[in-house]
Amino acid sequence: MTDRATITAVIFDLGGVLIDWNPNYLYERLVPDPSQREQFLTTICTPEWNHEMDAGRSVPEAVAALARQHPAYAHLINAWWTNWPEMLGGDFPDTVDLAQRLATNGIPIYALTNWAADTWPYATNRFPFLTTLFDGIVVSGQEGLAKPDQRIYALIGSRYNLNPTHTAFIDDSPTNIAAAAALGYRTHRFTTASQLEAWLADQALIAGA
Repeated sequence: MTDRATITAVIFDLGGVLIDWNPNYLYERLVPDPSQREQFLTTICTPEWNHEMDAGRSVPEAVAALARQHPAYAHLINAWWTNWPEMLGGDFPDTVDLAQRLATNGIPIYALTNWAADTWPYATNRFPFLTTLFDGIVVSGQEGLAKPDQRIYALIGSRYNLNPTHTAFIDDSPTNIAAAAALGYRTHRFTTASQLEAWLADQALIAGA
């Protein structure tokens, strides 16, 4: 058990931690060749372009603009919007179970996710726990801010009256973890549910295995 200050709330990232989202799930069907698919997802529909939508840009507008810029790829770019739900896998049951155990133990849990406002309804329809499990959720696309912008960490803290030094932040991105840690949040970089379980037990938030 840790001898550090008590954690009184936990913030989860969603994609890569609780929910399996990956553009390859869609584009492996549309672009079967792995090297061509990687080229498309790194030079056309880039992570930086996706981040703009996470930060509030309209998905239909972003898709239409990129399709005009790359007309040879327009059908593939348009699929980012028309077939977006195919990018969703399932949830990660072991991690969802850990969040439920925290809630059962009376620990307030929140979510801070980089997610476009236009596609967020697909998530809430697909994963009912998003509307029942959390004490609050901040969706980047709805706020016009996205991790690792430190303003979005400050926003969730002020909105839900969270003290960073008593709040755990769990994310799979090292960059997002570093931004939260710089503001004083108690961080854990997510790799596996079993490692997260051990960390939560070490913080005395759940019983050890």
